[in-house]
Amino acid sequence: MLDVLYLAHDVADPAIRRRTLTLEAGGARVTVAGFRRGADTPSAAGVIELGITKDGKFAQRIAAVAKAVMVLGGELRGMGRPGIIIARNLEMLALANRANAIFGGNIPIVYECLDIHRLLLRKDFAGRTLRAAEQYLGRNVSLLVTSSPAFIENYFRPISQLKAPTLLLENKVIDLGDGAAERPPLPRPPEPGAPWKIGWFGALRCQKSLKLLAEFSRAMNGKFEIVLRGRPAYSEFDDFDGFVKNEPFMTFHGSYKNPEDLADIYHEVHFSWGIDFFEEGLNSSWLLPNRLYEGCRHGAVPIAMRGTETARFLSAKHIGLLLDRAENAALAHLLADMGPARYLMEFDRVASAGSESWVFNKADCQRLVSRLSALRANDAHPALMQEPSQTQSNKGGLL
Repeated sequence: MLDVLYLAHDVADPAIRRRTLTLEAGGARVTVAGFRRGADTPSAAGVIELGITKDGKFAQRIAAVAKAVMVLGGELRGMGRPGIIIARNLEMLALANRANAIFGGNIPIVYECLDIHRLLLRKDFAGRTLRAAEQYLGRNVSLLVTSSPAFIENYFRPISQLKAPTLLLENKVIDLGDGAAERPPLPRPPEPGAPWKIGWFGALRCQKSLKLLAEFSRAMNGKFEIVLRGRPAYSEFDDFDGFVKNEPFMTFHGSYKNPEDLADIYHEVHFSWGIDFFEEGLNSSWLLPNRLYEGCRHGAVPIAMRGTETARFLSAKHIGLLLDRAENAALAHLLADMGPARYLMEFDRVASAGSESWVFNKADCQRLVSRLSALRANDAHPALMQEPSQTQSNKGGLL
């Protein structure tokens, strides 16, 4: 069995739980260690907490990582030597290298990068420094895991100095063949006189999307309603709760469990908002978000911004609705003639793509774990970690 030490930037992030479920379904045994964001609680039991970090506070996060590096040996004391170490995001690579040294070195490190921070793309001293740090911290990386080909084409290949094989692992829905996840999507046009519903689910961090959807729903005077679910990044909004409360055609229903609740929450809406202007022209234009796969898996017609990787992905499958401009009038024009006939046509196109486009099943989980297992070094090592004072220097290299 593959033992995985998973170092998480935010142990309360549902994406951490999804990745843990994926690895465990593939036959791995996972220990999660990482930081907690504010008052959020970990998404899984048995998590080793290394401190508290704050959204949007880059300097504070660096300080928290530096502190965790000093105490990591004590936090991991008694843990068996892992077969691999996975570092989620750049800041966790520092801890991955420290953990590797604590356990005697030569453990393959996997760098999981599903977002490209805007600071990495700057051409000034700060950007060069951060890329140099990525190169240094990633010197022992055996595999880079990322979720969109645009990240590879626009950053890792032309800009990043990281040298490692790459695995493209899309943000597909975990479907282990049981429960609600097996339900085939069904069309659900609204009853006569009832509104169409657009669902914006997941990581809610885009002030521009919030305002655009609010303006659109007001302009349509209730013909369309906006349903919000997930985890708002409150640092990115002036007053998220107050804003939504004052919108007559917008509601926020809190967080949900992924994948357990997906079928139910997407069945309540007709369209899925797949647009993100959080880092417009950069990360938000390159990503393929979780909500893209979740919504399509459960029959919600996706809405994407033309010119983005999401739009290119949907265009290749001949599905979805593409917005030309980030304006209320453009969105109203896109949806102006929406009726049962057009909706059913768009729904059928999504359904015809087949579930394999959207799901990561048990066999996929097993193949992933098999790929990760192949990274393990062949050297024999002690079963338990050494005390920090007895550790050797990191002898690992690119495997």
